[in-house]
Amino acid sequence: MLAVRAGAFAIFLGVFLIFAVTAPYFLTIGNIGNVLGQSAITGVLAIGLTLVIIAGGSNVVTGGIDLSLAANMGLSAAVYAAIIQAGYGDAVAVAGALATGLAIGAVNAAAVTLAGIVPLLATLAVMNVVAGLELVLTQNTVIPAATDFLAALSASGPLGLPVLAYILVGFTLSVAVIVQATPLGLRLYAVGAFPEAARAAGLPVKTFIGGSFLASGLSGGIAGILSVSYLSGSTTGAGDMLLPVVVTALLGSVFSNRLIPTVTGTLLSALFVGVLINGFQLLNIPSTLVSGVQGLLILLVVSATTLLGRKEAA
Repeated sequence: MLAVRAGAFAIFLGVFLIFAVTAPYFLTIGNIGNVLGQSAITGVLAIGLTLVIIAGGSNVVTGGIDLSLAANMGLSAAVYAAIIQAGYGDAVAVAGALATGLAIGAVNAAAVTLAGIVPLLATLAVMNVVAGLELVLTQNTVIPAATDFLAALSASGPLGLPVLAYILVGFTLSVAVIVQATPLGLRLYAVGAFPEAARAAGLPVKTFIGGSFLASGLSGGIAGILSVSYLSGSTTGAGDMLLPVVVTALLGSVFSNRLIPTVTGTLLSALFVGVLINGFQLLNIPSTLVSGVQGLLILLVVSATTLLGRKEAA
């Protein structure tokens, strides 16, 4: 496992150096800031997905997964922009976006814990419903939004880095402390890794799983707000975020001890995926190839963790 983790860091460094040499303007402050800004949105979504994976187990078929996150972000962003367009202030818009994200998370939680639907199917169905609601709200157009609050979020902060980058770091640290350094987080890991033992120990397994979907939904609402600030409005292409988010969340375990999903590992994964996408864009590599590489990364990570899991069991 140590070799896998060391290899992941070596690949990250190697990719960074390759782009630094071959991609024009890659090492400029403006471009690094762009990478961090883009990674903030993906990172927040991927951290939400990481919580679901921790609570539900890392099996991608029967374990924890939330395929509705990208659509959640899109609808939350549309709600935020629509509220601003209606003449209300940022406080109301923030509340609306967060409530939208939580509502979607609640639907996922109910479908999985109450109806007993497999998370893969439940969140896939919710994803399509949410995407349809976004189309109804936006009429498949971009809803612009510009306020002082959004301008502050999209501005540059200390060291010339975007405020979004600092938000990502702050969000990561806050969630990491809860998940990786408190009894609540330890119970969350226990529920995902050993559900029967956790149930025998008296832990409310369904409550923890449902709570992870609520947290994931809230992450979608937060990402929606960040998206509006980054794009100055809603977006019609939120669904395209799903693959990078899944890649980031699954790849995060490779940057973690014992190949288990962690919040800090997801942060490193978000930066790696952000560098990868940005470098490909600077080299004018077609987006279809980028998607292929992301799909390959998912295949490699799932294969590696499955094989190592079988080796440990043996």
